[in-house]
Amino acid sequence: MDTVNYYRQLGLQSGASLQEVKASYRRLARVYHPDVNPDNLQARDQFIAITEAYQYLLKIAPTESEKPSQSYSKPSTPSPDYQPIKPKIRRKQPKVKFNAALSQTEQQLKEGSYKQLQRLLKYQRFPRAIALVEGLAQRIPQDHEIRQWQAITYQRWGRHLIKERQIEKARNYLKKALRTDPHNRTLWAEVERDFRRLEQIY
Repeated sequence: MDTVNYYRQLGLQSGASLQEVKASYRRLARVYHPDVNPDNLQARDQFIAITEAYQYLLKIAPTESEKPSQSYSKPSTPSPDYQPIKPKIRRKQPKVKFNAALSQTEQQLKEGSYKQLQRLLKYQRFPRAIALVEGLAQRIPQDHEIRQWQAITYQRWGRHLIKERQIEKARNYLKKALRTDPHNRTLWAEVERDFRRLEQIY
């Protein structure tokens, strides 16, 4: 992802100052933090995306004193029909990370599969979601982000199975989620919560 997209991820114009980056990240983090949205996969992905953008921009964003002066000025006597332009903040879907190791065809397949996976999870079509993400992981085994999707899909299916009281099957899929992406701390926290629910059922 280029610098402009990192700024957009935080709802900022390219070249925004370090102070603006920090303020925007704090505001968005309060909205998308996993603790605030425990069951919202899209919010969790968005939190990961804004954190990645924030960590990158911390290294390159200029301070207020380093920002170039603006080349335009607001008219001192605006016309009667002058309307200040209000910036539009659009909530974008989290973007799929670009993997330079993938071919263009593989990257397109990954992006298309992600959109399809989001729809399947939204409508709780878990068996089809698992078939999709497992097939994608076999096709593109070297992509870590796809393994994350696979693990999250297993965890979401396991959580659904708990609600359906299919205890043993739920336990198997939760363990499978951890084996698929063992270094994902957010995933571990979610699975631990699910196992606590299993204990309450017993």
